[in-house]
Amino acid sequence: MEPVFRTLEIIANGLVRAQGLDLRFSGIENIPQSGGAVLTVNHTGYVDFIPAALGVYRAGRRTRFMIKSEVMDIGIMRFLVTHTGTVPVDRSKGAEAYRAAVDGLRGGEIVAVYPEATISRSFELKEFKTGAVRMASEAGVPIVPAVVWGAQRQWTKTKTGRRNMGRSHLPVEVRFGVPTSVRADETPEQATARLHDTMNALLHAAQDAYGPHPAGEFWVPSRLGGSAPTPEEAHVIEDAEAAAKAAARAQKAQGDK
Repeated sequence: MEPVFRTLEIIANGLVRAQGLDLRFSGIENIPQSGGAVLTVNHTGYVDFIPAALGVYRAGRRTRFMIKSEVMDIGIMRFLVTHTGTVPVDRSKGAEAYRAAVDGLRGGEIVAVYPEATISRSFELKEFKTGAVRMASEAGVPIVPAVVWGAQRQWTKTKTGRRNMGRSHLPVEVRFGVPTSVRADETPEQATARLHDTMNALLHAAQDAYGPHPAGEFWVPSRLGGSAPTPEEAHVIEDAEAAAKAAARAQKAQGDK
């Protein structure tokens, strides 16, 4: 497993250098030096996992991400998932992924989770799923909140599907918050709401430190004067996408019969 993981780390660092990204890390000291932990990361684009993973790498640790099982349909991704301890999530069999993640946490791994589940088109925090809190509680490990800001400028969900993966010199802010544990007196829903508040404050701090947010830019939230959808508008778009995907799956299943 580790030789492949090391190769990926070299590739990721090389990609960052080739793009000239200005990665700005803070709070790396909050990443536990040993033992399991759930790393919760906001989700604004397709490559925000790279800055988050490199931050953990700088702390001398490695990250096992939970990702959609659809990537297993791609040969090279299937190889990488198998050899890096990544946890594929099949939403129809979520219990298996959950159990694999808890086992990894108990074995001392850092498991990264996107509590929003999917990319936020508004670039604000969406409603969180309770899975991250539940697995941290069951495994008896802390949660390390983290935010990445700026990676959505490289590649995210837009009407045009624009990408900026070349030598862009883009700044990317990465912040790791203070580890927290699920309290015995709170429900998973209460703990998740507390985590959401913590990450929202962390995100706003990262945005404040980031620099100018030009008015009208696609990557800037509506709250900051950008042209990204408001959370309410994004919710409508995401619901329509989910319905279309469900219809496509149903049609495929019918065709397979």
